[in-house]
Amino acid sequence: MANRTKILIVFLVLVIVVLAGVMVFTFLVKPKVTGYVVEKQTEGVVIAVNSILVQIQQQGFAQIPIDAEGHYAILVLAPNQPGLPAQQTQESPPAQ
Repeated sequence: MANRTKILIVFLVLVIVVLAGVMVFTFLVKPKVTGYVVEKQTEGVVIAVNSILVQIQQQGFAQIPIDAEGHYAILVLAPNQPGLPAQQTQESPPAQ
């Protein structure tokens, strides 16, 4: 009887330790890792946007290489200059 009681106590202690580990991971480790990932992603976006802005300030336009499904292309970003009409990529609906 005493042997079964010891085994039951050890089992229950192990269950408590596993549950405590899950709680620590869920509420401490995972948010830290997620926060780190989001911070690095935001940092990458800031670097990319700053790079685009520097190109526009220096050259008046920015070239962004795009490789989608094996097709290489360059996206050119240029601010609309006053006095010039903006280029439209879609047809406007007819006026009524």
